[in-house]
Amino acid sequence: MKIGISLPVRELQNDIEAIKTFAREAEALGFTHLRVPEQVIRTNSGPLHEPLTIMALVAGVTQSIELVPFVILPARQTVLVAKQVATLDVISNGRVRLGVGVGKNSEEYKSLKSDFNNRGIRCEEQIELLKELWMNEEVNFEGNWDRVQGLNLNPLPIQRPIPIWIAASSVPIPRIRQRIGRQADGWFVLCTPEEFPEIKSDVLREAEMTGRDPNEIGTEAGVAVVGPRQAEWKHRVAGLTYLCLRTLGAGLNRDQHLEAMSVAARQLPSI
Repeated sequence: MKIGISLPVRELQNDIEAIKTFAREAEALGFTHLRVPEQVIRTNSGPLHEPLTIMALVAGVTQSIELVPFVILPARQTVLVAKQVATLDVISNGRVRLGVGVGKNSEEYKSLKSDFNNRGIRCEEQIELLKELWMNEEVNFEGNWDRVQGLNLNPLPIQRPIPIWIAASSVPIPRIRQRIGRQADGWFVLCTPEEFPEIKSDVLREAEMTGRDPNEIGTEAGVAVVGPRQAEWKHRVAGLTYLCLRTLGAGLNRDQHLEAMSVAARQLPSI
């Protein structure tokens, strides 16, 4: 199992030196990856930096830790996302794993002049195009929303293609389970341990139906290492390929986030 940690940008806010220190320390402690969520514009939801930009910062101060930014894909321009993520992959020397979701905030879509109502089916088309743009020196793609004729990204990313993992609600609807099984390299698990086996079974069945190897689809859950449920995290690893620890939610300051991460790291050999 690969065990990473969420970069606590919501609570570190504009303390850029603290963000860089946390990233460097996570790498030094042996965590395999860093995650950051997406939020462009909301009402009273707290601070959150743009994920691809903050990961470019992190790429410059780390050497080996995997970078896992999330984007609300249908709210963004597909070709521009492809270029931004390809650039991040190049400057990090092939360390990117992209998390994508469709979100649930219609006002955010409206502010970005994107259609909220077709976000699911558009996301599926976008994933197809992202892979084409990351793998080919000439792309000819005719979709319902995106059209690329005889063009290419330059430079291409180090990874061809960059892994795409899907995030969804705690219990994904059948269409999203299908999307994961048919298109994703993995998915972010938000359901309970009791709900997990059925959802996983559906995902793997979809993968097999499309000729994919179901064993290649990864699973990752996030668990808190602070707060009232901090003692539970070591017991939530069954059936997962990745785990992401969180020091968020307890109102910690910079030094307390670093200490909580250090304490969790010392427990990793016992998992």
